[in-house]
Amino acid sequence: MKKNKSIIFWLLSGCFLIFTMVVIGGITRLTHSGLSMVNWNLITGTILPLNEVQWQETFELYKTSPEYLKINSHFTLDEFKSIFFWEYLHRLIGRVLGLVFIIPFIYFLIKKKLTQKLKIQSTLLLLMGAMQGAIGWWMVKSGLVDRPDVSHYRLAIHLITAFLTCAYIVWIALPLIFSNNNAGNSKLFRLNIGLFILIVIQIIYGAFVAGLDAGVGFNTWPKMGDKWIADAIFSLKPFWKNFTEGRFGIQFIHRTLGIIIVAYTLSVWRVGKNFILTKMQKRALTLSFLIVLLQVVLGVFTLILVVPISLALMHQVTAFFLLLSVVYSLFVFKRA
Repeated sequence: MKKNKSIIFWLLSGCFLIFTMVVIGGITRLTHSGLSMVNWNLITGTILPLNEVQWQETFELYKTSPEYLKINSHFTLDEFKSIFFWEYLHRLIGRVLGLVFIIPFIYFLIKKKLTQKLKIQSTLLLLMGAMQGAIGWWMVKSGLVDRPDVSHYRLAIHLITAFLTCAYIVWIALPLIFSNNNAGNSKLFRLNIGLFILIVIQIIYGAFVAGLDAGVGFNTWPKMGDKWIADAIFSLKPFWKNFTEGRFGIQFIHRTLGIIIVAYTLSVWRVGKNFILTKMQKRALTLSFLIVLLQVVLGVFTLILVVPISLALMHQVTAFFLLLSVVYSLFVFKRA
């Protein structure tokens, strides 16, 4: 670890910044601030408006957007500033993240501190980061045309790309932090791959819920109103659209996947008890299971309390840590 200390710090700094972006992005979405910046300037957009004249010019640009014309036409300049702040901060951290990756990467290349494997992995990370920025603007553009709301498909791609980028950073950093001399466990490794896939699908559906405000309506648990499967789930045609574009069909999938993930994680934990495991491996199984339980509790309370911002944000952040905990499990069960 000592030999790779600077590289580990670099990678984990990037991971922390992505986590910060996920938090700020969640606040941006929950406060409906994401469409307040109607253009994208990589350099000049770094600086906030410096005086009232510049603020007024920025506000006038916002007034041409569908969101202002159809929803926020009553907004004053001060109200506009409050939503502009969150989107500005989100984009600013994205720029900082880019610099945090690129500058040390060039330094490590010059100093020949990266192995061939790390060069390939780091280059892939840079490409993923650049793609994330492009996807972010592609997402925002979908809400600047006719409908004053971003495409839930694009929102899901933007969110899951951020999660997977951070997961990949952790996957790169773990072998530098820990010497994995374990024999591994192929069965538990495969089971955790299954859990990883389930959680990725659940995160995508969580983004669908956020993008379509599908958490509002049927704010009861465990039933949807007075039924286990509400009739409103099947309101769209063709049938499959109910589970990709229908608010209540998407909420139903998100609920059901939560239960499936709890049952699956419990089964993985119980299978693990049949093996002689190291402390790291026992810790990995227990950590994933506890975070899954916490996530479900947060999800239920977010639903029944009709999506308060604080709980919804905690629910999203916990999903972030859950995915990383499974990456840790994959590392400790992977054969050395």
